[in-house]
Amino acid sequence: MVDDKRPDVWIGHISMKTQVLDLSETFMKEIGLRSIFRGDTVAVLELRGGTHIGFAEDKSNEPTLVGFDFMVEDLDANHAQYKARGYTVSDIEKDSIHNSFF
Repeated sequence: MVDDKRPDVWIGHISMKTQVLDLSETFMKEIGLRSIFRGDTVAVLELRGGTHIGFAEDKSNEPTLVGFDFMVEDLDANHAQYKARGYTVSDIEKDSIHNSFF
């Protein structure tokens, strides 16, 4: 038997509210998530590894910060790709643990 050192627990689903379901779904698909389900007021998208992000449309929802980040294979390439698509992105911040942009 292979010694699997992965943790016994992982995230299956993340639930988020959005004021504009179409734009949220389009953005997530553009950055590489796969559409799993789309209803009138709900969209479910999948990340690598099988985690699902479920978006529920809520026009009364106030914008809030969400406490997670995405990981990618090539940060520089993704940064350039998002800029080319017209997204507003920060410069890449480099530190001793992670490099990132917003």
